Amino acid sequence: MPKNKRIRRSGPTAASSAPYSLSDKSSKDATNSRNAKPEGASNLVAPNTSLGQHFLKNPAVVTAIVAKAALKSTDTVLEIGPGTGNMTIPLLQQSKNVVAIEYDTRMVREVLKRVEGTENERKLKVIQGDAIKTRFPFFDVCVANVPYQISSALVFKLLSHRPMFRCAVMMFQEEFALRLTARPGEALYCRLSVNCQLLAKVDQLMKVGRNNFRPPPKVESRVVRIELRIPPPPVNFTEWDGMIRLLFNRKNKTLRSVLMTKPTIKMLNENMRTQRALNSNNNNNKNDMADEDDAEQGADEIIEEVVNMEQWKDKRANKLDLDDFLALLAEFNKRGVHFA
Repeated sequence: MPKNKRIRRSGPTAASSAPYSLSDKSSKDATNSRNAKPEGASNLVAPNTSLGQHFLKNPAVVTAIVAKAALKSTDTVLEIGPGTGNMTIPLLQQSKNVVAIEYDTRMVREVLKRVEGTENERKLKVIQGDAIKTRFPFFDVCVANVPYQISSALVFKLLSHRPMFRCAVMMFQEEFALRLTARPGEALYCRLSVNCQLLAKVDQLMKVGRNNFRPPPKVESRVVRIELRIPPPPVNFTEWDGMIRLLFNRKNKTLRSVLMTKPTIKMLNENMRTQRALNSNNNNNKNDMADEDDAEQGADEIIEEVVNMEQWKDKRANKLDLDDFLALLAEFNKRGVHFA
């Protein structure tokens, strides 16, 4: 007896596998209507916590953050990590346009869906990529709910961004946010505190509880406002950061203990030789001869002289303020010691 022929079912086509394709949408409408569930019951995009994703779900907090940005209708806003677009929409409503940088391709699709077919669609540009590696476009204001993994790198990138922007309103984990405004003598006072306060004015705006996020993070969060100092301080930041990084490696030790180590002295002596070579090539005037004796001093001798001065004797990095560090760097530079 002949066997019945089996009907072969065709597999999905390329068109049906394309995300959010128009040809796919109509064929799914009937199925979706039969399997419809209460709105919001199962259509939430799962956050990828390995990327530090914690979606801000409280509309009141979103409204408060946008208000703190004090946007103008002529502003271009840079949003780092728009997620599903909960903050992107009010930013679009109050600004000229928004440029959003998002690493997760799922979130790129979600935020674009939020504005599809609306008047805000033309005002939004989404860049898919790593915010740390992506070159920032021009912007007036930056707004971000920042993953902890990139907080420090992002702050330093913003501090060095040119042309200067008006302000950045950013949400960080609480401890990181408090480091930005920590004062000398406080436990959280660190290299980040000093560098950020040198280049910018930082204000603590509001505390945000963990239950305002999906999923709730393990710690509380804070929103801060960062405004670059205009004009920037007249200091070579590379050399400044070289000194600050060195001193805060052991911030509770005396300046002498930190600086009088063999690796540090070796590094500073090499820098001095490099600086002397540059000076001899670029300057041929008689004034250079006046410093010849000082130029022959080693870094260890100069360090001993400086750290034994009254204002530096037995001092520690964790108790020095910006003015102290600026004066210390100037004193070392005057004597030919450079940290970069």
